[in-house]
Amino acid sequence: MNHLYFGDNLGVLRENIADESVDLIYLDPPFNSNASYNVLFRSPDGTGSQAQFEAFDDTWHWTDSAELAFSEVLTSGNSDAAEMLRAMRSFLGENDMMAYLAMMAVRLIELHRVLKPTGSLYLHCDPTAGHYLKILVDSIFLTANFRNEIIWKRTSAHSGANRYGPIHDTILFYSKSSDWLWNKVFQPYDETYVEAFFTHKDSDGRRWVRTDLTGPGPRKGDSGKPWKHFNPTDRNRHWQPPSYFYEKYESLTGEKLSQFDLIDRLDKLDEVGLIHWPKKGDGAPRGKRYLEDAPGVPSQSVWDDLRPIHNMSAERLGYPTQKPVALLERIVSASSNPGDVVLDPFCGCGTTVHAAEKLGRRWIGIDVTHLAIGLIQRRLGDAFGKDLAPFDVHGVPTDLSGAQALAEHDKHQFELWALSKLPNAQPWKGGRKGADKGIDGVLYVQDGKKTERAIVSVKGGRNINVGMVRDLKGTMEREKAPMGVFLTLTEPTRNMKEEAAAAGLWQPEHGEPVPRLQIVTIQQIFEAGPRPFLRLPVLRLDAHKKAAREKKDAGQGALDL
Repeated sequence: MNHLYFGDNLGVLRENIADESVDLIYLDPPFNSNASYNVLFRSPDGTGSQAQFEAFDDTWHWTDSAELAFSEVLTSGNSDAAEMLRAMRSFLGENDMMAYLAMMAVRLIELHRVLKPTGSLYLHCDPTAGHYLKILVDSIFLTANFRNEIIWKRTSAHSGANRYGPIHDTILFYSKSSDWLWNKVFQPYDETYVEAFFTHKDSDGRRWVRTDLTGPGPRKGDSGKPWKHFNPTDRNRHWQPPSYFYEKYESLTGEKLSQFDLIDRLDKLDEVGLIHWPKKGDGAPRGKRYLEDAPGVPSQSVWDDLRPIHNMSAERLGYPTQKPVALLERIVSASSNPGDVVLDPFCGCGTTVHAAEKLGRRWIGIDVTHLAIGLIQRRLGDAFGKDLAPFDVHGVPTDLSGAQALAEHDKHQFELWALSKLPNAQPWKGGRKGADKGIDGVLYVQDGKKTERAIVSVKGGRNINVGMVRDLKGTMEREKAPMGVFLTLTEPTRNMKEEAAAAGLWQPEHGEPVPRLQIVTIQQIFEAGPRPFLRLPVLRLDAHKKAAREKKDAGQGALDL
């Protein structure tokens, strides 16, 4: 079973992830005090919304939480990390950067704990903090276990004022020990290489390169016998066809060559067109290795072949720092095997778990916002459909008591979660904290050819009253919204129901009239979903961008934690 957790990754790691249970960790922990992470919803015309709905605020500040994280590192028993963090604080002081490093240090210690001895960690670095993170990870994973600094060319060009255009990201690759899992991965040949080396073409246009079928030194037996007009021993060589040709023959014919002697094998290869005879009659025959079968160039530490996600990309879900699935596929393929466990503690829009699911790995994703959890659930459903392996979602309310606990713990996250339970609801301004003018979310409904907006007000408190319903009516009038939804955790009073009914009916251009102001409770949603209780005109708009459908490469196993 795979796992998706809502919550602070530090607590999730400590409470739910066992020692040495994870094969691969990828994390992209952001730091940029002037930036926010956004999720784009679809606007009524089907395009990306014109507004950037702020959903993921990545600002870190020096608060009591940062001081606690610093203290926990000092008492963790990892003296190298403690001394390094103390030195950084002495240099940086108490500021946002130091808060970020303290919060990251205590998490990196936990990530080191859960990683298997053969496991690897890939840390995607923001250039603002990457150099500090490198020193910090050295102190926890040890400098001897640093494997690579990977440069990913994330864009082709970027104009910079009085500086070089920033077009790359850095990924730090560490292993936990000197014995780490490694699968060789390849990058496609560039056009220059193909033109220079795969110079031959078949009549169907397939490119190939000549390959020697012999090895140095004469041999006795079949490998030293002449074949057709050519005798390898005349040139102090012997027959030694590379295994590629046997594999290619089998893929073409379904027949294994091992049942034939060596000379008959050469005849078989010639029969299917895998032998090239030079124009000179006495020239040595060569094998034809096709470009389509060439794995490419072994990946180096500079990755310039993985396209970024552009604004018009079908893969784009609207998350500005979204990484392409191909980037994570390369990492997952290189440092894990099918059935292994992949962990992303800052999983954002879910690219890591998407790649892990696609490649048949088990996975654990953690994020601190309900918007991210909802986005990942939709993404996986869109991408894999019925082929999606089962996964558990933790930390998300599944009953009324869970919803009450979330509302008491974090009112803002309760609002975002509650909105996600309404069909195609969008959080107002993407769920950004601050003054909302009485609007927590919106629903777009279709009225003939017109698109209308319904205002949603979410209440997670235990004390609700009729004045709150009147406030929503006032907001509807101010916003000229024909409908409003009062979504409440607590059962409404009779006066509240009467006040809602007094708002009257809205008559769409087509269809039956519906109540202008409707009250929906969380208990109703748990019992039967919102639709039996929420009367709306036709909802034709899917508010969220859909992920492209994928086909998995391998099956999934069970995850025992």
